[in-house]
Amino acid sequence: MSSTTVILVIVVAVIALLALVAVAWSRSGKRRSERLRERFGPEYDHQLAETGDAAETDRILAEREKRHRSITLRELEPRERETFEHRWTDVQREFVDDPGRAVEHADNLVDELLSARGYPVDDASRRAEDVSVDHPEVVQRYREARRIGAAHREHGADTEDLRSAVTAYRELVQALLEGDSGRTSTSA
Repeated sequence: MSSTTVILVIVVAVIALLALVAVAWSRSGKRRSERLRERFGPEYDHQLAETGDAAETDRILAEREKRHRSITLRELEPRERETFEHRWTDVQREFVDDPGRAVEHADNLVDELLSARGYPVDDASRRAEDVSVDHPEVVQRYREARRIGAAHREHGADTEDLRSAVTAYRELVQALLEGDSGRTSTSA
């Protein structure tokens, strides 16, 4: 075999190997995207709409998962859970007489519940990101509730908006309380 033939065989082998690596890399990326899309559901779509780039969305959500693993979440003691359930019932009752105040109290209750569970609560946008890892199905509603609460403070939310906010907060409260025991008695 001539040296030219040997070089040609080596070049073809290297090109074939690089093609195999590229295909494997592509499949790995697709599997990662599929896993993240499945895990985050509507939150994946929300993030994709923000970035406009699937690779960037994958990077952000993978980083969010990694950061979330460093959070030490804890279960609530039965008495704590019961207290939060009673307080939530009070928020719902309050809605009848003062919807705006009920939204404020719901937001405060959610912050306290997140804190009690171990979520960092200093930054509202990061709070939603952290919640999205465990509860991607309700985080959009949580963001919407917070937006309505801010609009209410600026006198830009009507009673129907406030009802929607309380309903969204209720979904998150239930998800956070169910995270402990798989059940909760918060009323609908």
